[in-house]
Amino acid sequence: MDTLRDVLDAAARGVFPPEDGATTIVRAPSPRDTGVLSLTAHAVVFTDEDPRWVRAALRAAGCDPLAAPLNPRFLTALMDRTGRAHDTVDALLVAEPLPGEAPLDLVELSGSGHPRVAYARERRDEVRAWEADGGVVVLGRGVAGRLEVSAEVADGVRHRGLGRLLVGAARHLAAEPVWAQVSPGNARSVRAFQAAGYLPVGAEALLLPR
Repeated sequence: MDTLRDVLDAAARGVFPPEDGATTIVRAPSPRDTGVLSLTAHAVVFTDEDPRWVRAALRAAGCDPLAAPLNPRFLTALMDRTGRAHDTVDALLVAEPLPGEAPLDLVELSGSGHPRVAYARERRDEVRAWEADGGVVVLGRGVAGRLEVSAEVADGVRHRGLGRLLVGAARHLAAEPVWAQVSPGNARSVRAFQAAGYLPVGAEALLLPR
């Protein structure tokens, strides 16, 4: 488990670090990505900061060591140290690719000004997007080069299962595991991903350059 990508690739196969309450510190996978991946009873902090500083900041959080990596005090200290910003702690889910055609008609977009596509391009590389009637699904390479999916459904066609179909379609568009970051408070989105076969892996706090 030398890199964050090693951890992610193993987790996609259902292989996780030992549930020993420890925190592993690895190098940031790129200048864009710094943060915390919290798994069952094990956390991974990915940063180029001095590991000794990270350990001291975790102790200074003043809470259960299991909770320290995602504790607001530690995340604030890491933001202050790195000059980065943070929005929310996301649930992290993953699904294996599926063979065959996607179960709905999709048209690939090029040069789209759709807000969901623009947002993805700020955080991911090699972004591609497809439009369906009433929604859009986006794939791009995010943290540690993993393939990440996002989707958006138009207001007038919500509550019809289109979100589930869109994120499920991403599994047919991919040739490798597909990752999703979902706010835990967005229960509708969480349910859509789970219904499409995505499995929870852990929680992630991603710190981005301001």
